[in-house]
Amino acid sequence: MTEPSDTPDLRSRLTPEQFHVTQQAGTERAFTGEYLDEKRSGIYTCVVCGEPLFSSETKYDSRSGWPSFTAPIDGSEISEHSDSSLGRERTETRCGNCDAHLGHVFPDGPGPTGLRYCINSASLTLDVDDSDEA
Repeated sequence: MTEPSDTPDLRSRLTPEQFHVTQQAGTERAFTGEYLDEKRSGIYTCVVCGEPLFSSETKYDSRSGWPSFTAPIDGSEISEHSDSSLGRERTETRCGNCDAHLGHVFPDGPGPTGLRYCINSASLTLDVDDSDEA
């Protein structure tokens, strides 16, 4: 992937791990991500552009080591790309708005979609639903 034209801006806005994951298709170490065990309600947005991507309502514990979701938010832009970088075929997910690498989607998730969107915490920001907290 080619780096975006605003790389100096991104390097100053993002942590080194966020930059590596979103701009260089990196992967954070399993079981280390900020949102792995997150239970608060809200909307997960792209850390690069702020695009709403996933609702906490579709988040579940896949025991994979990364935050997992059954589906993106209706109307959100997530693009899918073939990825054979590890010697096996996978489907990479990217933000459809800014092309940031998010993670991968697998066909082994629970209902109703049967999909597991396995997403790096470093590619997300949680916009917490404050109405849940009293």
